[in-house]
Amino acid sequence: MTTQLEHAPCLLCGQTSDQPVFDGALRSCAVCGFTWSAGLDRTRTDLFDGSSYTNYFARAEQWRHEARKRLRWLLSVTEPVNLLEAGCAGGFFVEAAREAGIAAEGVELSPECVKFAREQLHMPVRLGTFESKTPATPVGAVCAFHVLEHVDDPRDFLEAAHRALIPGGWLALEVPNIESAGARREGTAWPGLQPEHHRWHFSPRSLPRLVEAAGFVVRRCDTVLARYYSRLPTRVRPAGVRAFVEDVRSCGTPLTRHRQLGDHLRLLARVCEGDR
Repeated sequence: MTTQLEHAPCLLCGQTSDQPVFDGALRSCAVCGFTWSAGLDRTRTDLFDGSSYTNYFARAEQWRHEARKRLRWLLSVTEPVNLLEAGCAGGFFVEAAREAGIAAEGVELSPECVKFAREQLHMPVRLGTFESKTPATPVGAVCAFHVLEHVDDPRDFLEAAHRALIPGGWLALEVPNIESAGARREGTAWPGLQPEHHRWHFSPRSLPRLVEAAGFVVRRCDTVLARYYSRLPTRVRPAGVRAFVEDVRSCGTPLTRHRQLGDHLRLLARVCEGDR
């Protein structure tokens, strides 16, 4: 008999009182507000098999653009000697980090992406789940961009990340923000929802609590709008201009960063120096 996410104990607070949200596509804990996809089986391991990478490789310059922005964000708090990226896709962030002089490696679940990273980018990327491929020698940073929403159990992932880091090491996460202005505005049409692929849905309230429960100290948590990662040609197209107008109306600012209402939720946390 399998355990489904609907009516299962909340991962964050353990309570079993939940309610439907987003037209029943998701369930939300009535006690703490943590949210998950309705009706999905917790024993399934095929929710993310790499099939979503269709046409991914044709957008290499976009992924390099995003990788550089994420690296600058990480380097604003630390300059790690080495790092491991979980769910590294085609290896573009690993590539950017290595170009910056960091001994970076990646772990990826999609065989197609691993092949691309190895053969086209010549990046050191291993096939498998992060939880099963944690390094024998701890690293200075663990990064996971749009990965935590896919994993079987985010608590297991975060505990593995804690073990993989040196004392004082950094964790860098990015996930869709279920409490974003875009999610409220677009409902089930919001691109970050994807209940058929995303098990878990995080907010600026729930993600720090989950990370702290794994033993980390949260140093920074903010959000960015989807157009934060858009290149200039995309921003000036009609769709890009419409997105700008909608964002200003929803968030009250023309900036691409927002404390709580952006589409992407970012978090930087650290392992205490005395841990281990």
